[in-house]
Amino acid sequence: MELIDEATAVVTRLIDERPTVLLALVLALVAVLWSTSWRWTRTVVTIAHEGGHAITAVLAGRGLTGIRLHPDTSGLTVSTGAPAGPGLVFTFLGGYPAPGLLGLGGAVLVAADRAEWALWIALVLLAATLVHVRNLFGVISVVATGVLVAVVSFAGSPRLQDGFATALCWFLLFGGLRAVRELQRSRRRGRRGSSDADMLARLTGVAGGMWAGLFWLISGVAVITAAWVLLG
Repeated sequence: MELIDEATAVVTRLIDERPTVLLALVLALVAVLWSTSWRWTRTVVTIAHEGGHAITAVLAGRGLTGIRLHPDTSGLTVSTGAPAGPGLVFTFLGGYPAPGLLGLGGAVLVAADRAEWALWIALVLLAATLVHVRNLFGVISVVATGVLVAVVSFAGSPRLQDGFATALCWFLLFGGLRAVRELQRSRRRGRRGSSDADMLARLTGVAGGMWAGLFWLISGVAVITAAWVLLG
């Protein structure tokens, strides 16, 4: 009974002190857990995923050829360089953790009352991604996302910017977790061979399930840390 009272007190305090953060959390959860909304919004997570591949490829010294985003919410980032080695490993490793890490970074800025910075950084990253997109659907997806962020950034009130940035952070955090879950479900159903975990297994000799577990760990830690930052 005492535990229930303490939990109720915590929830009541959060509603009083963090109503925007809680509302953004609920909206993001609905968007991720409801299959219909997830089907329409998952491309945003794919953009972050492929952006993670692109950034790690460049940091690893590989050449970035292009990014493709598909209507089925899948994506592909093509880089040039050695067909094996640490650079390619880091490139494949950079995809699934990217949404959660971006969400965590945004959460830190929001908690520091710098929601507008989070939105500007998002615009810069979207612009950098757009330069490398090589198909029409990908261009439309990135532009549509960028327009929405730009409208809020330049025309929205500070309160709207704060709420939108917070919701976007939660969405990337939860969306990153769901993407990893979908990866594991796909592998359990025998659909193996071309996923990031399978490619990492071929490159390193470490089982694909271990890499999927690492994706779970990074994404989960990002969610927990962001919750502590935003709600603590």
